[in-house]
Amino acid sequence: MISILPGKQSIRWFTPVLCLFPVLLVLAGCGAEKRVTRVDTGVVIDLSGRWNDTDSQAVAEKMVTEMLTRPWLQNFSRDKGRPPVVIVGTIRNRSHEHINVDTFIADLEREMTNSQRITFVATKGQREEIREERRDQAIHARENTQKAPGRELGADYIMKGQISTIQDESDGIKAVFYQVDLELVSLEDNVKSWIGQHKIKKVIERRRTLF
Repeated sequence: MISILPGKQSIRWFTPVLCLFPVLLVLAGCGAEKRVTRVDTGVVIDLSGRWNDTDSQAVAEKMVTEMLTRPWLQNFSRDKGRPPVVIVGTIRNRSHEHINVDTFIADLEREMTNSQRITFVATKGQREEIREERRDQAIHARENTQKAPGRELGADYIMKGQISTIQDESDGIKAVFYQVDLELVSLEDNVKSWIGQHKIKKVIERRRTLF
C-alpha cells in the first residue's frame, strides 16, 4: 500500500484553516436574523410559485359560482320543488406537487353551503364519525335526547374531480399550468349534470446572483 503524506509546508498551511473553520460557522450563525411579519389573510403572497391558499380559495369560489349559474340547478329545483342535496367525493391530486386537497375540499364546501342554493351534507368520513356518536348515544344518552338512525338526508349529487399540472422550464424560467376539473354526478342515474374546469398559469423566474 502506498501512502502519500503531506509535506511540512502543506501541514503548516492546512492547520490554521481547520482552526478558522469553526469560527466562520459561528460568525455565519450570528449574522442570521429571523423576522416575522403579520399580514392580512387577504393579501396575495406567492413566494414559491406553487399552489397555495390563494389559488385554493379563488378556484373554489369561481367554480362554485359557475356551477350555480348552469341550467341543472334551476331544472332540479323546478322538478323537485327543493334545492339539491350535494356531497363532495374524491378530489384527486394528479399534479407534480404536494397539494393539500382537504383544504381545497373545505373551500368548496364553504362556497356551496354559503350560497344557500344547495343543501350540503357531511362527507363519508364525517358521516362515519356521526354514526358512531349516534350508536354511543343509544347506550349512554337519555332516551328523550337520543338521535335515531335512519333519518339521514341522502345526497342527490356527488362532486368529484382532480387537480393536474403541466410544467415547462428553460434558462431559469419555469411555467406551471394548473388545471382543476370538477364534475357533478347524479346518484340516481349516474348522469353528469355539470362539468367545470378552471386553469391557472404561473411563470417563475429564478434570478442568478453572483457572490
